[in-house]
Amino acid sequence: MILETLYDKGLRPRHCYDAGLVSIGLSFASWCASVKAEPQGVDRADRWGIFVGEWAPTFFGLGLALASHEKHHAT
Repeated sequence: MILETLYDKGLRPRHCYDAGLVSIGLSFASWCASVKAEPQGVDRADRWGIFVGEWAPTFFGLGLALASHEKHHAT
């Protein structure tokens, strides 16, 4: 039901795959920025990088689910 609603609202697998790739880049960028800006050093930077990096598998998984929905929806 959620997938159908997202699909009907215009969310497509490609959007999710793109968001996954962007989140990988943001993970690296947030790690680099945190290393330079945070007085806590690498520990805080690692947490930021991991936090943002965990978005990528979620987006890729959602993209796969939407692709499966799209495939079954077309038939």
